[in-house]
Amino acid sequence: MIRVTKVLELLESKNLDAIYLTNEQNVNYISGFTDEAANVLICKNGNFLITDGRFTELAEKTCPGFEIVNWHLFDRDVTKAVKHICTENGVKNLGFEEVTLSFNKYNSLHTLLEKEGIELAPTQGIVESLRYVKDEEEILNLRKACEIADKALEQLVPHIKAGVSERELCAHLEFYLKINGAHAIGFETILISGVKTSLPHGKPDNKIVEEGDFVTIDFGAMYNGYISDMTRTFVVGKPNDKQIEVYNLVKEAQQVGLDHMKNGAHATEPDTAIRKVIKKYEEFYYNGIGHGVGRNLHEEPFIGNYGSKILESGCVITMEPGLYIPGWGGVRIEDSVLIKDDGIEILTKFPKDLIIIEN
Repeated sequence: MIRVTKVLELLESKNLDAIYLTNEQNVNYISGFTDEAANVLICKNGNFLITDGRFTELAEKTCPGFEIVNWHLFDRDVTKAVKHICTENGVKNLGFEEVTLSFNKYNSLHTLLEKEGIELAPTQGIVESLRYVKDEEEILNLRKACEIADKALEQLVPHIKAGVSERELCAHLEFYLKINGAHAIGFETILISGVKTSLPHGKPDNKIVEEGDFVTIDFGAMYNGYISDMTRTFVVGKPNDKQIEVYNLVKEAQQVGLDHMKNGAHATEPDTAIRKVIKKYEEFYYNGIGHGVGRNLHEEPFIGNYGSKILESGCVITMEPGLYIPGWGGVRIEDSVLIKDDGIEILTKFPKDLIIIEN
């Protein structure tokens, strides 16, 4: 219940009696609930997980320290369940997550609570501030997610060859993720080839991999709610001189970025260093070179020339510089990285030398 205690401390500092959580990742982080369709309300008098009859048994088993409230018993209206908890526990100022509470739900809740003299207050980032630095259990989950991804990619490599489609390779990869222990894929897999590799977030389709193609694979595993994120770029057949040049430049840039990730570094520092390396191709450089990863695929700190945070020991962050040349192709290399007191630990271990796949 350490996380709940920290939330209560933050509420007190903001003069709030309680907070109503609707962000699924925040709900699961605070309560230990492992599924969907749940909200949480935390106040001085108790902790409440609000769900429906499909999940009450699961909630009772997985959420110690939380009273389980079935909102179907309140005229199937979750806002009425929230009102009931507030009135029963003397809540007069209720914070809510302004990013995730829908306008419709807000209006309904506001109407009900106003009649009881209860004020609603928008909040942002209360739980996210606690999620910024990962604890030991979270790091173990992230490390396992990365191990699964490494193994799945290793098993995919023999399938990468001229004549197969991107969708077929994607299906193999996602199968290997799950067969190796992933609870789900971490996010929609990017697996693209040829000139499509100039698209940072291109989607796999029926395109056939051809001799001479780059193949870029950006993917992750989800394990216990935590997501790994890794990108590798391969070449099918003999690479040409420009492919070798661009690949090696991105590899050098990624290493420079890693060298500038450390406890106490500002989020802009890796970008500043990387731009010196890729200067020849800077017009093809995308400045989104990293992001925190945990329960969300993209969370603070964001790394780039727009970054605003200080990296701290316990942050898990990607480092993923790339060059994307329209009509030609692109290269991205990405790892999930744990910031430590005395350096970094790269959690994704798959090799980064250019792998040439010859049929």
